[in-house]
Amino acid sequence: MPIYEYGCYDCRKRVNIFFRSFSEVATREPTCPRCGGTHLKRLISKVAFVRSEESRLENLADPGGLSGLDENDPKSIARWMKKMSSEMGEDLGPEFNEVVDRLEAGEDPESIEQSMPELGGMGGGASDDWIPD
Repeated sequence: MPIYEYGCYDCRKRVNIFFRSFSEVATREPTCPRCGGTHLKRLISKVAFVRSEESRLENLADPGGLSGLDENDPKSIARWMKKMSSEMGEDLGPEFNEVVDRLEAGEDPESIEQSMPELGGMGGGASDDWIPD
């Protein structure tokens, strides 16, 4: 069963649409399952490949991953955090993104920690918002 991602211009969300067959993709006009709109743009879906947890942990443990990290430079820490997040292969949520953005802006890690005490037990989640060009 083919699954395609679309961006809906009406509700501005990214949606998945399931088709029964590949021939149905060509004949059926997609409809947004959220708002019922038909003004959709087909998107290129994210591509993933399967890696074992062992492989990911090996990459994270590699001391070479720390090259270029300057613990006194917030921007350097932000780059390292992005790299590690990418290696994990998961969206770590809006709080993680906020911390990285603040570090990239040059904010001191201690001040971020003080202003966001809830970070210790946060959960993550991907956003389904889609902003059309």
